[in-house]
Formats: sequence, structure tokens, C-alpha cells
Amino acid sequence: MDTRDILNRVKTGEISVEEAEAYFRKEPFEEMGFAKLDTHREIRSGYSEVVYCSGKSDEHLVKIFEKLYEKNGEVMGTRAAKEQYELVKEHCENVTYDPLSKILKIEKEKEKIGNIVVCSAGTADIPVAEEAAQTAEFFGNEVTRLYDVGVSGIHRLLSHLEEVQKANCVIAVAGMEGALASVVGGLVDVPVIAVPTSIGYGASFHGVAALLTMINSCANGIATVNIDNGYGAGYLASQINRLGERKR
Repeated sequence: MDTRDILNRVKTGEISVEEAEAYFRKEPFEEMGFAKLDTHREIRSGYSEVVYCSGKSDEHLVKIFEKLYEKNGEVMGTRAAKEQYELVKEHCENVTYDPLSKILKIEKEKEKIGNIVVCSAGTADIPVAEEAAQTAEFFGNEVTRLYDVGVSGIHRLLSHLEEVQKANCVIAVAGMEGALASVVGGLVDVPVIAVPTSIGYGASFHGVAALLTMINSCANGIATVNIDNGYGAGYLASQINRLGERKR
């Protein structure tokens, strides 16, 4: 339950003031011995905790996933392997897995707000773009995908210019030299989140070249996240989109 849900239940008489008070007095995290789940994160930030699956032991992953689902009614994990999906599915039958973005989730039905456009320079960048897009969707945002619109064929992006310019925020995902973010930044009046990917030949240095291009962009209004960090871009875009909808 979130804060508003508790207050509404007090208002309708479903729970007593004392029961609500007991809930608010709980520690803002769940002690599990090997992990401390931030159960009040949604109250503070508007978005619940997400599980980074890679590197977690099987036992820890299952217990964390089950507990967050129990607390929030939904849960999302990033960078999950297919084997981890098969493991979690044994305990949570309604879990889904996307092998492209490597996102593992149980999701509530929710109304999607605003509009975030996610652009990828090439098809090899789509896994990171999908991590960003699906993160934003999980957090309740409407997402428009424009894939394979890189600078080697800029007319592909320009043919969707109206869609890009209607967005509250644009995520530009690119490897190689990472020029897509600069081009998008010069076309829109909203924030652009640049995501460098590790796609490219030797001198791209596994995404460092794209990262340096993006943080040195001469276009205004561009913020750059870490290499391959689609989740971070999706989260930040969700915050921007939410602010844009409040303003409306």
C-alpha cells in the first residue's frame, strides 16, 4: 500500500487510525539479512525499488523478487539471464521475461501518461533502447519507439520529426561515434537523455568514444547517462515526463 491508499482506507473506515499509524511507524526498509529492501522508496520518489539481477545468487534473487512483489503488487528486474527467469518462474508463475532487454517483471495494469520518445541509432542499439523504453513503460509512461534512425541516414529521423517534437522527453541511444544525441538535441525544445552503447569497432573502446561525444555535445539540453545504462535513462525520462504532465 502507498501513502494515499492508506489515507483513503482510513477515510472510508476500512482501517483504523491506529492501524495506519502502525504502518507509518514501520522502518522504511525490510531487513532480510542479506539485503535491506527499500520499501518506502515509492513514497519518497514515486517509483518502487527495481532489482538488478546480474550477479545475484539464485536464493537471494528469488527471495528479493518475491518480497518486492508481495509489498508492491508488481516488481521489475534488469539485466536478468534466461536461467534466472526460469528460476523465478518456479516461484512466481505470472512473471514475464524479454530476452532482448533482459527485463524480468510482474506488472500491474496502469494508465500511461505523457509521451517519451526512444530513438536508437542502429538495430544493434535496440537492446539498450528497449531497456529504457520498457523501464519508462513500467513506471507508467507512454513510449514511442523510433529505431534505426542514426546519422548515416538522417532522413530516417527527419521523417519522424513531428513525433519527436511532440515528446516531453527524448532518449537517444547510440554507439559508434554517438552523434545521434547531438542531432536530436538541435531539433527539440525538451530535455534529451543520451545513452552511449558499447556497440562499435576497436577505437570505439566499448562505448567510451560515444560517451565522450555525448558529454562534449555542442547541442543544448542534453544529459548523458553511463554506457549501456538504458534503465537509468528510462527512469530519468519518467521523472521528466511526470513533471511535464503536471505542468499541463
